[in-house]
Amino acid sequence: MRRLLIALLVLVALVIGVAVLAPALIPTDLIRERTETAAQEALGREVSLAGDIRLQVLPQLQVRARDARIANAPGFGDEPFAQMQEMRVSVALIPLLQRQIEIEEFVLVDPVIRLQTNARGNNWTFGDNTEQVAQSTPDEGFVRQPGALPFEASFGDVRIENGSVSFDDGSQTRRFDALDLSIDLPSVDQPVRLRGSFEADGRPMNFNAELASLRGFFEGQETAFSTTLNGPLADLSLEGRFLESTELAFDGDMDVTLPLRALARYLGSDLPDGDIFRQFSARSAVSGEPGVVRLRDARISFDDINAQGAMTLNYAGARPRITGELSTAMLNLTPYIPADSAPEANRTGANSGVSQWSDEPIDLAPLRTLDSELTIRADELKARDIEVSDVTALVTVDQGRMTARLNRFQLYGGTGEAIAVINARSNTPSFSFNATLDALEAQPFLIAAAEFDRLIGDGGFSVDLTASGASPAAIMNSLSGSGQFGFNDGAIKGVNLAQMIRTVQTALQNRALPTAFAETEQTDFSTLGGSFTVTNGVVTNQDLQMLSPLLRVLGDGRIDLGAQNIDYRLTPRAVQSLTGQGGQLDLRGLEVPVRLEGGFNSVSARIDFEAVARNLLSQQAGRLLRQSGDSEGEEDAPTSPEDVVRGLFGQLLNNNRNQPEEDAPDEEEGGEQPN
Repeated sequence: MRRLLIALLVLVALVIGVAVLAPALIPTDLIRERTETAAQEALGREVSLAGDIRLQVLPQLQVRARDARIANAPGFGDEPFAQMQEMRVSVALIPLLQRQIEIEEFVLVDPVIRLQTNARGNNWTFGDNTEQVAQSTPDEGFVRQPGALPFEASFGDVRIENGSVSFDDGSQTRRFDALDLSIDLPSVDQPVRLRGSFEADGRPMNFNAELASLRGFFEGQETAFSTTLNGPLADLSLEGRFLESTELAFDGDMDVTLPLRALARYLGSDLPDGDIFRQFSARSAVSGEPGVVRLRDARISFDDINAQGAMTLNYAGARPRITGELSTAMLNLTPYIPADSAPEANRTGANSGVSQWSDEPIDLAPLRTLDSELTIRADELKARDIEVSDVTALVTVDQGRMTARLNRFQLYGGTGEAIAVINARSNTPSFSFNATLDALEAQPFLIAAAEFDRLIGDGGFSVDLTASGASPAAIMNSLSGSGQFGFNDGAIKGVNLAQMIRTVQTALQNRALPTAFAETEQTDFSTLGGSFTVTNGVVTNQDLQMLSPLLRVLGDGRIDLGAQNIDYRLTPRAVQSLTGQGGQLDLRGLEVPVRLEGGFNSVSARIDFEAVARNLLSQQAGRLLRQSGDSEGEEDAPTSPEDVVRGLFGQLLNNNRNQPEEDAPDEEEGGEQPN
């Protein structure tokens, strides 16, 4: 026994001596070579330890290495995948002999990690050849299963100091700098806590996370967790559990607020100017697995729009995709409709009215950042001055092409359906709009849609339009398509066409508009309808027809939406007896053409007096000829065509000469009066 005890003591002394002397006896280059070889075999990448290496065995196993580098995957550039200024690792020696890992220190100083993706794959999937990197997929990742953590471990001082992580997808690079991280892990069966901070484009962010059990997490058990992220780019809290599963399935409760402008700028794109795209927030039950996050019973706010419902975010593809159903009391789209940005100098009116179309490009970049398929129900929808109720809209975005389908909705006493498409896949976006509106009140709708208050009546219209261009001016100049309209039991404000025909003799004498044109006047009708075509921004109508008990009105002409001018001809004709001023002319059948022309802010109306004169001559000549025929055989009847013409001009001249002075308009001869 005494000899055995002596032998054991000698053995222990030899082991201690070897451990103490080993760092001095083993050449540094040999340690470097063996370490690099082992790391390269494990990672399938070249590993270099270019700086000093220090090895210490007692009182703990400690390794220090400076200027460590891991090479990038083939096809991802010459810069290392990872490099660090210094790495320090200390492991308790005695527990290690018992298959227990007690890491007393693990510190990475100034680490830089460069994550990249391209057509070949990614550079963070490690293997022993390029083919494995190129063919790697998310399905080949981490699997939670029993026995995945077959050892005991505890961490003491585990830190990352001043780290940097970048991600480059070939089009843009995103970075996390000044990364500081610390981990508290008493054992793999106790809660692990993680705390840290980083900077994203100079914006400081802080994060905390806690996991109930590292072993339970790795081995697929149900494991509680919580995490928070706070800073200028996001405020997020998530508390829940990882479910019992082989993948990272989870559920819990989430509260998130995202300042959209700062986040979009960090992600490489600027959002349009204005008081929009400010903030997104959501409070919701949440669940998911790698690549998918689902929101249930969600309360969502987007700027001033509040909604509730369910949504699913799928981020496993090339672009995030959002699907779901939302409902809201008020959906106000007005702030998101591109505003007229034309300067005051470009306005066609002095201080107000319709301004010229802007040449400023419309920013449609947000349509290319994600895909969506959302069903949105709104009690009320507002787009500028247009108000709609009971709206159900299906909004889809696919690779920059947005389609909005509005099913049957209520507006201004009527119903409607519409489909709008914005295609931003190319440098020159294209647009289409198809709508049918029935039984609506014309005046409030036209006031809201076009600030036009001259039409009263009930009816509807349909349009099918297309356009292309990057600015409002280009869009309006390319607008093409067709449509039709029809209204009943209404009136046109600003003109009394029957009165105009009655006073046409005075107007003919003075060469000025009759008093029938005034804000207080209007022309009633029983029906008003027609169709139109649009070509390169020019609206053409050839078949306007308005019917009333006293009048028939035909219309034709063109409205140039791009140039903002109008050239239109209205031809009213009396179908009942309209006695002219002085009571001597029966004006039934007389046509009085009216020409509307000019810019949108300076439309003028004028009568085609030459045509009126010809119509009057023709009408009166026919009447005199009929009278001549009726009086044949009488002693004083005209006997030749010359007598007929002489009598016609005499009647016209007498009628004009006998007009009361107070009935004549004040306008000078040839004057025009804006409508």
